[in-house]
Amino acid sequence: MRQAGQQNSEATVIKAAAKGDRNAARSVYETHIGYLTAVCSRYIADDEDVRDLLQESFVRIFRSLDRFQYRGTGSLRAWMTKIVVNDALKYLRDNDRNSMVEFKDSLPEAAEDVEGSDVTGIPPEEMQRMIRNLPVPYRTVFNLYVFQRLSHKEIADTLGMAPGTSASCLHRARKMLVKMVNEYKHERNV
Repeated sequence: MRQAGQQNSEATVIKAAAKGDRNAARSVYETHIGYLTAVCSRYIADDEDVRDLLQESFVRIFRSLDRFQYRGTGSLRAWMTKIVVNDALKYLRDNDRNSMVEFKDSLPEAAEDVEGSDVTGIPPEEMQRMIRNLPVPYRTVFNLYVFQRLSHKEIADTLGMAPGTSASCLHRARKMLVKMVNEYKHERNV
């Protein structure tokens, strides 16, 4: 029964925010800003750029909130996440031209086995830092594949690259992350 009340409450807050209720809008913002900051930070490495991009994303979110179709608990977060990810990708295309060129020019390398690394004992914020330290093309493909669950074809269509280039970027990202994880564990005897 609590679930139904929670959905009803969330739907009510969303409707109120869409109608311009500042307290409801603040509630939506405060409920989701932490999660959306983490999402945005996976794509954008500079904290100041993350703040600027989130501000623009929230303006877009609140301007279009009246057109949002509530489909139950989690639907607002999913919709907002999609807006933030799209804004981050647009930001990368518009502001990081040199890195985006790497997307188109990357050639797939021969597939090598990348032995996995156990991430047990590595704090989530450290994993986040490692992901943020990946080169832009690798970080972007990794995030789209792992967190947004897009296929290589969908990533290729989104970023304007060949599916093989997407696969190559993912492979390289994983390889770099395994190396970072192993170094972290070695340095700290984890």
